[in-house]
Amino acid sequence: MFNALVVNKNEDGKTSAAVSQIGLDDLPHAEVTVAVEYSTVNYKDGLCIGPGGGLVRNYPHVPGIDFAGTVESSEDARYKLGDKVVLTGWRVGEAHWGGYSQKARVKADWLVPLPEGLDTRAAMAVGTAGFTAMLAVMALEDHGLKPGHGPVLVTGAAGGVGSVATAILAHLGHEVAGVTGRPETADYLKSLGATQIVAREDINETVKRPLEGETWAGCVDAVGGAMLARVLGQMKYGASVAAVGLAGGADLPATVIPFLLRGVNLLGIDSVMQPYDNRVRAWARIAKDLPMDKLDAMVQPATLGDLPQLGKDILKGQVKGRVVVDVNA
Repeated sequence: MFNALVVNKNEDGKTSAAVSQIGLDDLPHAEVTVAVEYSTVNYKDGLCIGPGGGLVRNYPHVPGIDFAGTVESSEDARYKLGDKVVLTGWRVGEAHWGGYSQKARVKADWLVPLPEGLDTRAAMAVGTAGFTAMLAVMALEDHGLKPGHGPVLVTGAAGGVGSVATAILAHLGHEVAGVTGRPETADYLKSLGATQIVAREDINETVKRPLEGETWAGCVDAVGGAMLARVLGQMKYGASVAAVGLAGGADLPATVIPFLLRGVNLLGIDSVMQPYDNRVRAWARIAKDLPMDKLDAMVQPATLGDLPQLGKDILKGQVKGRVVVDVNA
């Protein structure tokens, strides 16, 4: 028997989460069993720990959309006993039991070998948030972004994706402007490499003008909504926005003018179904281009027992940086 955070739903439709003991026979059938060492907390995890947000199909449920650990057994030749692996995406922790457990069983296709230069704790300090941030940076680079082109805007900069994106972009030599609605996070963002702090209220309102001054050479946007619409009109000619989230809403009250008159690109970033080769490429870049000292500065440690409260906190926007969950603590 081993520990897991198990979410149950009662007859009234209310959910409750608590650390419980489960066994190997309780795990779903799949090719690879992993002794989980660390997991993390993302917005989706908050939904799955709490009301489900439409993500969880069946109860009881073990959330945790990310985990890293050591292969304990494998029916697939690609992985053997003792291999270090990392998992993000594939609806693990949503439709499939996830990483808030001391053991997990998943399909071999969903795993990625842990790259050299990262241990399992660092991999979960990165997690889906950091993985998504690197995918966004890679997409901007693939569309021409280079250091020296001008400031790169990061919205929701104090969150998980924003924190890692800020650190990566600064490390690569970009001037980074971080947008935050929490003034108390300014020093934190500057410690990650941000050279400019933009108050959320200064950029969160729609304006009648479809174009404003050309300001940003690139943008990693975790907010969406009115802020994304405003940012599109502030991009430099031919610049790109990598859209990674919708913390500010799913609507986009924008016009096509920035695309037609300035050749602006809006790039959608999906981390859940990302092909294997691009996952390996992104994790290799993370090991190379994410400064580990900056990563450590983002980390808040946690245990399985802390997760019910952390799930509530992240849904309220009250989690800064990255949470690393030691499932064995």
